Amino acid sequence: MSESQFKKAADIIQNLPKDGKIKPTTDDQLYFYKYFKQATIGDVNTTRPGLFDFVGKAKWEAWKGVEGTPKEDSWKLYVEKFIEVLKSVDDEESKKHITEIESA
Repeated sequence: MSESQFKKAADIIQNLPKDGKIKPTTDDQLYFYKYFKQATIGDVNTTRPGLFDFVGKAKWEAWKGVEGTPKEDSWKLYVEKFIEVLKSVDDEESKKHITEIESA
């Protein structure tokens, strides 16, 4: 996967309508988050959130869990997972997004 495919997939994910057919699960969202952060920033560079910041802590731990993953691998894992999510919906919008990503 290329950086341009990664950027296209990230752009599509960030602009998915809340009430649309394409609905990544919470686990999918965490997966996208950790590989997006790893691909764009690298290893975790912040302190672990506090005890009562459940969402922040889950995100931080997910990102910490992929520490050391090269950005190219992060791009690939991110894009492959998103294409998997799109294929599970199997509608015209999803097919259009797959084509956009593959041609980026």
